[in-house]
Amino acid sequence: MSVKIRLRRTGRKKMAHYRIVVAESSFPRDGRFIETLGYYKPMENPARLILDLEKVDEWLAKGAVQSETVRTLVNRARKGGDATVAMGELDPKEASNLKATALEERRKKERAKKAAEEAAAALEAEEAKKAAEEAPVEEAPVEEAPVEEVPVEEAPVEEVPVEEVPVEEVPVEEAPVEEEK
Repeated sequence: MSVKIRLRRTGRKKMAHYRIVVAESSFPRDGRFIETLGYYKPMENPARLILDLEKVDEWLAKGAVQSETVRTLVNRARKGGDATVAMGELDPKEASNLKATALEERRKKERAKKAAEEAAAALEAEEAKKAAEEAPVEEAPVEEAPVEEVPVEEAPVEEVPVEEVPVEEVPVEEAPVEEEK
């Protein structure tokens, strides 16, 4: 059997992570494997690649065949990464700083949005107040003239007899009940 260096999918739905593994070609993609050489996280920005190049070289010397994707990832790792793929683990302090910065940016946006909403509400209230102050000034009190009531003649309504149709009752058949023994 031939040995392949390929990706093994992990992670949940639409949040894929891959392990770079050495496995028999007959083994299923996410099944049994011989050794893990590293991992690849394409969903991060930039994508993160951790790979032990010494182990990769050992397996290539033993005759392992790389998949196309693994071949491109190994080439990027040998070059030290590029704009789309970063090499190595993210420093924990750097990761916490990035998270704190992102959180602060999100909070600033929320505060700005809330301040804009409050300013808009204050402006609407001020406009409504001005409109209320101007409305009585424009309208002068008008005397109402008495309205005379005119009697309206009602047309007589004729009652039309309705014929009643006899309704036939249909007997309902009941299902026979089985007796228990």
